[in-house]
Amino acid sequence: MVILSYRPVQDFSAKHAEAKSSLDEWFEKCERMQWASFHQMKRTFNSVDAIGNERYIFNIGGNKYRVVAIIHFRVRTMYIKWVGTHSQYDDIDPITVNDY
Repeated sequence: MVILSYRPVQDFSAKHAEAKSSLDEWFEKCERMQWASFHQMKRTFNSVDAIGNERYIFNIGGNKYRVVAIIHFRVRTMYIKWVGTHSQYDDIDPITVNDY
């Protein structure tokens, strides 16, 4: 996947150092993948959820952190829209969140 936005991961990791290794591992795995569909992605990340509007929610670090991303499978491109803790996720609308 081509990931167009590493900054949300960097910014969150700078504030939450304990999340850095989990987020970096997730990011690096996503970069290596060439998913053509949600079903292929689901084989890599069993806990990922499709929420509509081409948005997907990833549970990171034993569900301590969440990532909201837009994925265009046809062109194998991901755009990270939001990174936060599980409790912060409860306070956003993942369909419309647009922090970056």
